[in-house]
Amino acid sequence: MDDPVLEEIQMDPAQMETLDATDPLAKYRQAFSLPEGVTYCDGMSLGALPKSTASRIAKVVTQEWGDGLIRSWNSAGWIQSPQRLGGKLAPIIGANEDEVVVGDSTSVNLFKLLVAAIRLRPGRQTILMESSNFPTDIYVARGVERLHPGTKVKLVGAGDLDAAFDEDVAVALLTHIDYKTSEMHDMKAVTARAHQVGSLVLWDLSHSTGAVPLHLNESKADMAVGCGYKYLNGGPGAPAFLFVARRHLHATEQPITAWIGHDKPFDFSIDYVPAAGVTRLLSGTPTILSMSALESGLDLWSGVDVSQVRKKSLRLSELFLRIVEHRLGTSEVKLLSPRDPNRRGSHLAFQHPRGYEVVQALIDQGVIGDFRDPDVMRFGFAPLYLRYVDVWRAATALVEVLQSRTWDQPRYRQRAVVT
Repeated sequence: MDDPVLEEIQMDPAQMETLDATDPLAKYRQAFSLPEGVTYCDGMSLGALPKSTASRIAKVVTQEWGDGLIRSWNSAGWIQSPQRLGGKLAPIIGANEDEVVVGDSTSVNLFKLLVAAIRLRPGRQTILMESSNFPTDIYVARGVERLHPGTKVKLVGAGDLDAAFDEDVAVALLTHIDYKTSEMHDMKAVTARAHQVGSLVLWDLSHSTGAVPLHLNESKADMAVGCGYKYLNGGPGAPAFLFVARRHLHATEQPITAWIGHDKPFDFSIDYVPAAGVTRLLSGTPTILSMSALESGLDLWSGVDVSQVRKKSLRLSELFLRIVEHRLGTSEVKLLSPRDPNRRGSHLAFQHPRGYEVVQALIDQGVIGDFRDPDVMRFGFAPLYLRYVDVWRAATALVEVLQSRTWDQPRYRQRAVVT
């Protein structure tokens, strides 16, 4: 990567403090509640807590719900929250405000948009996917396959994707950044390839949003989904979002035709008429408490330069990688992520045969990463709150745990439900 700052890094702890002192994103760290003595490298699974979230939820509970009661659907703008949050999220993903709404889960939104995409391409039968996609994406696609006779899911390896596009592909459902390896697709190029044969692309942006600059409209993307609890810091189980390009909205039909997606939900007509625009992709009542937590996270992003976020995340990940490989070599752990930083997202993945135990030993030392079966250790770099000194500490701790075999204890072999 052509970055003069990286070229000058000598892996000196004092230099890390200098980099933090001149970091243009440093001011955002104070907006988060971070436990003392903990280095948090798992923002690609669950983002840290914004300090404003607790008071925001308290206000919703005590004032808007407690005092306002049902009046708050109007007076506090509850009913407009899916569109309002969509408007705040749109600039982060390179979309127009009227193309994005927030609500439901990523899985539910995947189902809605997969069915909608198939209906937009009648006569085509294939949902094209990579076998490395996040498993829930594959589960949802196979559910659609079962419900729509004739539809078939086709799984291919990453290297076989380009050749797999043909005139039977209705939609390709692709993870923009691989949840394990952090490998990143060229969205513009893949979308163009799909359009050559008349296919649509539905992008899963769960590991991309808030981590890398996204340009959905510039890339001529058709549809996208993503979650709100990773880099957007919306809290555990935060609502998801979906995007549909304007050119598709008028013809998009979704399968979960529920009342909030109705043109006039409070007319309570028994005949379903879809709302105009992206609102037709909504289904159930907005989950106001979780929406308010996500809105608190989204408000932190107003004014954030995502290109600065990307630049810092690459520096952090390269620093981590250099320290680990300089002190361990390449035999103790194997880098699973692309070595070219421009081809990966904002986390690094390493393979180690006892990866689970290593991660548990690190957590005991206050360095939180995570593990994915069968042998993958992941370390994420969320630039709004992670510092260079934190990355130095995390990488050094990993080296020491491996060199000392601290991980080799019975207590670290006991698998928890969530890994």
